[in-house]
Amino acid sequence: MRAAIIHYWLLNQRGGEAVVEGLCRLLPDADLFTLFYDPARVSPAIRARRIRASFLNPLRRWYRSLLPLMPLAIEQFDLRDYDLVISSESGPAKGVIVPSGARHVCYCHTPMRYLWDLYPAYSREWTPGWKRPLMAPAANYLRLWDYAAAQRVDDFIANSHNIQRRIWRCYRRESQVVHPPVAVETFFWKPPEDYFLIVAELVPYKRIDSAVRSFAQTGRKLRIVGTGPEYRNLKRLARSNIEFCGRVSDQDLRELYAHSRAFLVPGEEDFGIAAVEALASGKPVIALARGGALETVPRGDPVGGVLYGEPRDFDLAEALACFERLEPSIKPAELQRHAAAFSESQFSAKMAGVLGLPGVPAAVRLAEPSP
Repeated sequence: MRAAIIHYWLLNQRGGEAVVEGLCRLLPDADLFTLFYDPARVSPAIRARRIRASFLNPLRRWYRSLLPLMPLAIEQFDLRDYDLVISSESGPAKGVIVPSGARHVCYCHTPMRYLWDLYPAYSREWTPGWKRPLMAPAANYLRLWDYAAAQRVDDFIANSHNIQRRIWRCYRRESQVVHPPVAVETFFWKPPEDYFLIVAELVPYKRIDSAVRSFAQTGRKLRIVGTGPEYRNLKRLARSNIEFCGRVSDQDLRELYAHSRAFLVPGEEDFGIAAVEALASGKPVIALARGGALETVPRGDPVGGVLYGEPRDFDLAEALACFERLEPSIKPAELQRHAAAFSESQFSAKMAGVLGLPGVPAAVRLAEPSP
């Protein structure tokens, strides 16, 4: 069986790329296709694959502005020689055209946020003013294409129950849930130092500005790992107690998790691999009570942190105060045991079952219908 893995773009090393690495371990001979590829910004495990980038790749520096051309580019890949195609998708990757005898499985991180759930915010607030008149007709065309592309998929896999609901709402397609892989055994606990931690791409929907404002007012120490287009805006809001770490090495990131007091998720996450990494480090999570946090952060016993209801600065400040009252009751070893449910081995076993790989029984479709 010849397999191809299609990933939207290989320009960072985040949750989507962790899934790609997991798929590569399952399918060691698979070829990898992507719209944009920068070898310097992905892991050695990905660089070792046979990778074919689209004709748009020379323009990867401006990839955020090339969305209208992505459907054309993704449909140009020649997949005639493959029996199994797996698209790793939060963009247009599922739009590939596969031969009639091949099986197409889409692992969906989320339907495209800027076309569906977050379209009003992008079209009215998060897009520069001169681009807004162009966004409406482009988004209308892309939504029609995106819905049609979803009908080409044989089987959908959602990275969480949160995304399972979005897939049904956007595409009217059922899906199974397989949580992304997290290398939980590589994280470790150390006595906390006096700082909180955020690890995220600096984009508007992450709502990191809310955390920066809250910490600037209270003087609590905050460290932020990540880069993105919101960096300058966030830097202007920050004070000396807030440190921007940029990109860090894997080992440095583990040390930052290990020494933090708690991990912050001020925006809605599709799943939230970084929150699981924090739990695997024995650290509690303070998160907006939406999306993936409802599936990853333990409530009750063990105490996994604090979930708060609304994405407002006041609610986050209340959650921080609540956490400080609960902090003495946190049991790091129990949080680490909870995180083990999201391990790489769990992902591999479930995906192997879904794909029907030799030696693994076929996965049983979830009994309950999609919402």
